[in-house]
Amino acid sequence: MMIAKKLRAAGLAIVLSWGWKRAGIALAAGALSVLAMAPFNAWPVLFVTFPAAVWLIDGAGAGRWRGVPAAAMAGFWFGLGYFVPGLYWIGYAFLVDASTFAWLMPFAVLGLPIYLALFTALGFALARLLWTRDAVRVLALAASLTVSEWLRGHVLTGFPWNAFGYALSEPLALAQTASLVGLWGLTFLAVAIFASPAVLIDNNPREYRSWTAPAAAILALVTMGAFGVVRLSLHPTETVANVKLRIMQPNLQQDVKFNYAAKAEVMKHYLALSDRASGPQSTGVRDVGILIWPESAFPFFLTREADVMAEIAGLLPRQTVLITGSVRAPDLPPGTRITRAYNSIYVIDHDGTVLSVYDKLHLVPFGEYLPFQDWMEKIGFEQLTRVQGGFIPGTLRRPMPVANAPRVLPLICYEAIFPSDAATGEDRPGWIVNLTNDGWFGISTGPYQHLQQARLRAIEQGLPLVRAANTGISAVIDPVGRIVARLGLGNEGVLDAPLPVDIPPTVFADHGNMPAIVMVLIAIVLVARARLAKPPLRDRQTDARTP
Repeated sequence: MMIAKKLRAAGLAIVLSWGWKRAGIALAAGALSVLAMAPFNAWPVLFVTFPAAVWLIDGAGAGRWRGVPAAAMAGFWFGLGYFVPGLYWIGYAFLVDASTFAWLMPFAVLGLPIYLALFTALGFALARLLWTRDAVRVLALAASLTVSEWLRGHVLTGFPWNAFGYALSEPLALAQTASLVGLWGLTFLAVAIFASPAVLIDNNPREYRSWTAPAAAILALVTMGAFGVVRLSLHPTETVANVKLRIMQPNLQQDVKFNYAAKAEVMKHYLALSDRASGPQSTGVRDVGILIWPESAFPFFLTREADVMAEIAGLLPRQTVLITGSVRAPDLPPGTRITRAYNSIYVIDHDGTVLSVYDKLHLVPFGEYLPFQDWMEKIGFEQLTRVQGGFIPGTLRRPMPVANAPRVLPLICYEAIFPSDAATGEDRPGWIVNLTNDGWFGISTGPYQHLQQARLRAIEQGLPLVRAANTGISAVIDPVGRIVARLGLGNEGVLDAPLPVDIPPTVFADHGNMPAIVMVLIAIVLVARARLAKPPLRDRQTDARTP
């Protein structure tokens, strides 16, 4: 009883807060919510922060225009608190070439979170428009934030980093629900589950009803966990016969990686590391069927350097192919000056023949291109990669053939954070390869978050995912999300592992976001019914949630 009184007092204090105190509460709740993401994965904290979000929206009813602007401001401060500590590591990228870009770091570290917080503000505002006086308002918040998070993942090419659904990606048993409903379904479930304790402060004459929503949330978590345990037991890690992978993690500093003068140094390092013995029984690259190097591995156009292609051919045994990232020059007449390029993946045979090429489709704003590129270049801006005119986006993503192995779906860098980019449709590959260069972000939380998000793509699709990162974290992940092997952040080395076998297509792989859409629509119907039904007079008179 004492705990219930203290909870009610704390909840009502948030409901009745206003001005800067209200903004501070929202900012602190958002900041604490980051602890639910990698590498902390302390998702129980959301049982504190999401109820605070509900109470902030409750209190917005005292404002004008039905409280929508006040709810939006609370959402903005919540989002700003969430995104600044969650994305602080973006600032490291502006220190790689500090003399050119360091002055922009404060704008990136604050500017991007301010932009992303607008979507959280939208979610809170939509929730206030749907708001009810009972426990169903938790579903209003879940539906509204799912819509706003989906928009965040799509508007202006999208940036769904640290979507709220990733809170349910640890432990691994909980993450298995992604095979049914995907990231956006997980987002709906996360908000609904973690916000449910907010109703415990409701002034309800039948007190037991206040426990219905939290009890349903606990039941949902238990059900998800049980489903995950069963799914994991049904799909032990199996491997493709006679396919051995070697991932090379060079841990090169960015000033070396993009310096043409370091060409010989880079190649010497790659070749020696790739052929390094990894154990007493290892004979180096001669044991390997597929050698994998990370994104943009060279400070030059790979196929235009005949000596480098010869060195690669000399490294690879007859049965081995190389999958590597590289900047690729467009096909132009001889002598034409190259001003733009592709960020690509090559599959190269043992004799130096290029077997297949993929050009990155989903480019990084301000990293690989500038919005309004020509205009921004005229006033002196340039993207972090300093490619004049920006990178050229590819036109098609399709599985790439790999000798003596299943076809592979290529994802470069942050393409792995987009569920739609990993969708395969009827042209289903046997595995996913994700080449990345997280060296831009130093020893920070960023690479851990990136790995967490890439792993969820494996679970959603039921496909193994192999990740090669310049500075880490490189990993081999089976189709239910088990990390079979990994190389830690900031380590140099090679990672030898078999290739896991895929499993049958998941519900999400077959139906995409339809299950998530159905959940959101059902929630909206329930909210609409609650709004249309007039509560008994005694409930309206005794309701003390809003001032």
